[in-house]
Amino acid sequence: MNLRLIFLSAFLFLSISLPGQSPIIFIYDGSGSMWGQISGKTKMQIASEVLTEVVTGFEEEQPYGLVAYGHRREKDCEDVEFMIPLENMDKSVLQAKLKSIKPLGRTPLAFSALQVIETIKSKGVRATIILITDGIESCGGDICDVIRKAKDAGIEFKVHIVGFGLKDDETEQLRCAAKAGDGQYFDAQSADELSAALDEVTKETIDDPGKNVSFYALKNGQPVDAGLKAYPKGSAKYNTSSRSYRDTGFLYLDPGLYDFVFYALENSDISEITMTNVEVIEGQKVHRDVSFDGGIIRINTTNNGEGWDAVVHINDSNTGKSVSGGRTYGKIKDYEVSPGTYKTKLNALRIKGPDITYEEVISVRANEVTEVGFDFKSGVARLGAFHDGERIDVVVTILEANTRKSYSGGRTYTSEGSNPTNYLLSPGLYEVTLKGLRDFSGVNKTFMMEIKAGETFEKLTEF
Repeated sequence: MNLRLIFLSAFLFLSISLPGQSPIIFIYDGSGSMWGQISGKTKMQIASEVLTEVVTGFEEEQPYGLVAYGHRREKDCEDVEFMIPLENMDKSVLQAKLKSIKPLGRTPLAFSALQVIETIKSKGVRATIILITDGIESCGGDICDVIRKAKDAGIEFKVHIVGFGLKDDETEQLRCAAKAGDGQYFDAQSADELSAALDEVTKETIDDPGKNVSFYALKNGQPVDAGLKAYPKGSAKYNTSSRSYRDTGFLYLDPGLYDFVFYALENSDISEITMTNVEVIEGQKVHRDVSFDGGIIRINTTNNGEGWDAVVHINDSNTGKSVSGGRTYGKIKDYEVSPGTYKTKLNALRIKGPDITYEEVISVRANEVTEVGFDFKSGVARLGAFHDGERIDVVVTILEANTRKSYSGGRTYTSEGSNPTNYLLSPGLYEVTLKGLRDFSGVNKTFMMEIKAGETFEKLTEF
């Protein structure tokens, strides 16, 4: 089929809307790759469940259609089917249609988009097209070119594209197509992200007022997923928000003065960026570029040279405010923060004693890694209590010899598994007191012990 037939009209296309809202048309991926799995579910199952939930939440008068490709014939680049007509408003029919799709064939993105655009033109409607795909074009088409030519021909539609489980180097043509279609490209790597993306795009339809505010966020020179909250001047509550999804974010604001607060996403603790007194003027567009320069604090905690779990605190060295933190779980952990000076505090877990905390003030520079590592030391005290060869129950108290501060202790009980008992301690000199119970109540035994790194001190006390 000649892909240019749709574009032969030289006149400006005049749309005639359906009653009520303009339709939303989903182009749905039925290609063989949808059998691939994410978190134990096939992408087909995830997409079907998420799309059903999203459409169920539509307003009663919202028409929608469903187009699938690649689901009937394995090698057919024209395997595209209108499964639900775009005039449909019955939400209940969607689930059965989706379940009937069995992923099989190729990914004719350009041809699918062309069929939908031809339908929009023939019916004389304005529409929002939402393409969900887990793969790139496999039939030699150029969806960006198809959409650009249709727009040039005056056909009224908006295109959003959701890439489901795609790699970064696979999205260029899709991003181009979404931009050409006055829409956005969204990347989804999980069910939650797919749901969030579809919630977003189904709200940004061709019926919505044109977005008059846009923003683009970078982090260390690379696009980053970021959010924007717009606060009307003098208000503590934000008016609306948007997200960039590593691309350009859009939103609509009424004319007026606003404070913009930008925040980096993607598990980052980089500080927010605030722009005050941003003026939105009727009929004019506002764009802001924002750069989040972040650095990495790389934490490595060990105990006697082996990976060890520790609690990490990262505070602004000037204000003392907590910026980031967590646990290492015995592995090297990275924390991304804004450039600045920080006080890092590491607390070793499970080890008892006076030397289980390490602190260091560090400087973090943009796009650089600052390493903080500490090798905690510990030894084992193996303590038991006996009488005539039988285990007895005693209370154990372990004090640091110089400060006489209690750091550890417990009870031995009388089982083989608990008597003797092991105590993990930082190196040093300790005073140990064993207090007898039951038949040995009132009998105390006290002794000194020295704990050395990597060694075991064992003492079985006779009562």
